[in-house]
Amino acid sequence: MSFQAYLDAVETKTGKTPRQIVEEAKSRGFDDPKVKAGQILDWLKADYALGRGHGMALVHVIKRGPEIDLKHVGTAGVHRDESNMLWLDGAATRPR
Repeated sequence: MSFQAYLDAVETKTGKTPRQIVEEAKSRGFDDPKVKAGQILDWLKADYALGRGHGMALVHVIKRGPEIDLKHVGTAGVHRDESNMLWLDGAATRPR
């Protein structure tokens, strides 16, 4: 599953765009470099019933922003994406 597919599934599961969840995470201080991924995963599981895969996609965006490594772009790998920039504003508004 691509990073973008994980984020699209998060929106389907939670009713919130990835950007909305990222903004909530930032308001809670989860973007602080001292915060560990496990703390964020615990919050996402408790508040949104998200599992590890979906949670880790959000952890990446919370901690590092929407850019992903080019090694995932245009490859045939499991996490293959079309772009190195993830769309956070909802699947319905993503440019095609």
